[in-house]
Amino acid sequence: MWTLTHYYRHAFPTHPPPGKSTVIKKINGEPIDEISPTLGFNIKTFIHKGYTLNIWDVGGQRTLRPYWRNYFERTDAIVWVVDSGDVERMKDCKTELWGLLGEERLAGATILVLANKQDIAGSMTSEQIRQSLALGDIKSHAWRIQPCSAVTGENLLTGLDWMIDNVSSRIYAYGAIEAG
Repeated sequence: MWTLTHYYRHAFPTHPPPGKSTVIKKINGEPIDEISPTLGFNIKTFIHKGYTLNIWDVGGQRTLRPYWRNYFERTDAIVWVVDSGDVERMKDCKTELWGLLGEERLAGATILVLANKQDIAGSMTSEQIRQSLALGDIKSHAWRIQPCSAVTGENLLTGLDWMIDNVSSRIYAYGAIEAG
C-alpha cells in the first residue's frame, strides 16, 4: 500500500535459522539476546529514511511455508535472509526463493538478499551465494545481495537503504501513489 506517508509492506519469509528475527530486532533497536523461532508471523513497523516500513516476519518452518502466500498482497519488497555459513541449506533456499519469484502477487517486487552471519569465519561470499541461488538468472525483479551481520548490525542499514531507494524509484516512476 502506498500513501503520501510513504508506507511500505515487506515480507520476510525464509527458513530457520538464518537470523531474520535477529535482523528485524536489530534494525528496530530492540535487544537481540533472547530470540526464538517465529511461529506464525510477527508484524513490526518502523521508520527509516522518512519511510514507514511495515515488516511481516513470517515463520520459515516447512509446515508454515504453504501459508506464506497469505502475506503477499501489496508487498513491495522481499527481504530474503540466508545463513552465509550454511552451504547445505542453499539448495532448499534456492527452491523456496524461486517459488516466490513465480507468485503473481509478488510480480516486480524488489528482492534484497541479506547474506547474514558474515561475522563468522568460513561464511560464503556474495558471489558464492549469487551462484548458489542462481540470482543472475532473475530477470523479473530487481535484486541485490547485501553481506551483513545481524549480531553486529554491520551493513543492515546499507541493504535497507538500497531496498527503499529501489522500491521508491520503481513506485514513483509508475505513478502508483495513492493520496491518503
